Amino acid sequence: MELQQLEYFLAIAHIGNFTKAAKAVSITQSALSRSIIRLENELGVKLLNRNTKEVSLTHYGEMLLTHAQRIVKEQTAAKMAIYKPDRQIINLSFLHSLGSYIVPKLISEFRKTHPQCKFRLYQNNSTVLTEQLIQGKTDLCICSNLLMNETIGWLPLCSEELFIVVPLQHPLAQKESVNLKEIADESFVTLKPFYGLRLLANQLFDMSGISPHIEFEGDEIVTVANLVAAGLGVSLIPKIPGLDYLNLKFLRLSSPHCRRTIGIAWDTNRMLSPSVYEFQKFALDSFADDR
Repeated sequence: MELQQLEYFLAIAHIGNFTKAAKAVSITQSALSRSIIRLENELGVKLLNRNTKEVSLTHYGEMLLTHAQRIVKEQTAAKMAIYKPDRQIINLSFLHSLGSYIVPKLISEFRKTHPQCKFRLYQNNSTVLTEQLIQGKTDLCICSNLLMNETIGWLPLCSEELFIVVPLQHPLAQKESVNLKEIADESFVTLKPFYGLRLLANQLFDMSGISPHIEFEGDEIVTVANLVAAGLGVSLIPKIPGLDYLNLKFLRLSSPHCRRTIGIAWDTNRMLSPSVYEFQKFALDSFADDR
């Protein structure tokens, strides 16, 4: 039994899908499958229940999971104990909107068990975030799945519903839900091009055959929300913390229903340091129930 086999086993145990797990550990799906089969043959037991889409642990798989987690954790702790201090710095980038809820909570919880780890934080739009990862300026990025580059790996953390938001004095504020065609003639407030949320909104409008009249563009969701509250248009945004005090009505989209998925991205061409790997794993585990 090799340590790498246990790491591969943990990946499939946590993610529950061979394709996604293989991407997470930067190997092919067939190589991951062969590694698990060799481990099962060595132990003489079946570790996984396999079907076409999802993978679950058998009784023996659950037993191994506890031991494998402890072994890999001890190995990581040993590496971190002897690593240079600058290797315990995590360069983390993320979308502006995630700085008000997801990212602070993740870092706070992670630092409780990894107080020696330091963070350098970067915020920007999806295009710049992608460039930073490829150039090696950041280790990980928390973002939507719109980073189109073959070297970028990405795994989902959670998803959030997107709403049509209107000022309280707007006629549509009397409703609880709308379809996209009902706002076709409205002035639209949105993020600037190259933000993931703007790209997603563009896709929705294209699917619905709508050409929105864009009145204002901003760099942050809070800015967009305040412009809407001032009566300058309507928008499509998630209900993030800090917007409750504004004079806004959040309307569910009945057609098409819309969510954005937030995940964690990294450059598959670069090896993650132990501290970065630990934070990546921690983030995935933290949202395991939301996927």
